[in-house]
Amino acid sequence: MQPGPLNPSPPPPAQRRGPAVLAFGGNALLPDPFHPEDQEERARDLARAVLLLLERSAGLVLVHGNGPQVGMILLRVEATADRLPAEPLDVLVAETQGSVGYLLTRALRNALREQGSPVEVSSMLTQVVVDPEDPAFARPSKPIGPYYSEEVARGLRVQRGWHLEAAEGQGWRRVVPSPRPLEVVEMVPIADAARAGAVVVAGGGGGIPVRDDGERGLSGVEAVIDKDRTAALLALSLRAESFVILTGVPHVSRGFGTPRARPIPELSLAEARRLLEAEEFPRGSMRPKIEAAARYVAATDRPALITDSTTLARALEHRAGTWLAP
Repeated sequence: MQPGPLNPSPPPPAQRRGPAVLAFGGNALLPDPFHPEDQEERARDLARAVLLLLERSAGLVLVHGNGPQVGMILLRVEATADRLPAEPLDVLVAETQGSVGYLLTRALRNALREQGSPVEVSSMLTQVVVDPEDPAFARPSKPIGPYYSEEVARGLRVQRGWHLEAAEGQGWRRVVPSPRPLEVVEMVPIADAARAGAVVVAGGGGGIPVRDDGERGLSGVEAVIDKDRTAALLALSLRAESFVILTGVPHVSRGFGTPRARPIPELSLAEARRLLEAEEFPRGSMRPKIEAAARYVAATDRPALITDSTTLARALEHRAGTWLAP
């Protein structure tokens, strides 16, 4: 597939009608849980990416992953398991929303101050409603936390009722459900802030998973929501002008990780669906990003971008990255 213009260059900021949504993984901030100090510099790098998007939009919602950050907390939980009770998974997601949100908002405020920009920045704890009857609860698939020996894994199944699966050469690991997000509880204040031109860090880690029991209200759920799915939901709810997913590679590839790997500069919605059906993209990495981008494109008739932070400037000019188009 040869590169070519899908759309004209983005219009100047004055012509933009709404905010953008930017999603990126927790590994972008914390590739190594044993070196949390690295998050400071990486937050500054991401702040530069946000500034690029702010030049092309009126407000922005920033959705981060939290896999390594939750993993770091779970390592502490295991180290103190004989002395302190473990917190439920929804609370751990909330804790990472606070810590990562703090790092990001501080880095963004500093970057905006350097530019003399009056744009406001805030971080919002975000609950996301899931369906307790979602098939994902019958088929836990999201690995979290440390690896265990088979003997310890057997004990955890009995003591805590966990689902654990073997990873070749590494041991056994807990897997939890990853249900689809249905509704963002805090959507109104998120939208108000973003449409007023602010940068809002929201939906961190895919959101704090909750169920809505009607008159009994909201309650936490032991699950992990895919952050790309939540980012797409936010983009649709906001009627966002643009949707960008930052990942660890500069573009989507066919045959990723094989000698036949080939970059895909442009991908139509029909071709994306065909490749998804053919299982072209790995389920634990690129597939949810393609699915999220395709959902946005199908609903809005606007393109979506998948790239990495270092390539973003060229990608926004349609000279790099992978653009999904209607």
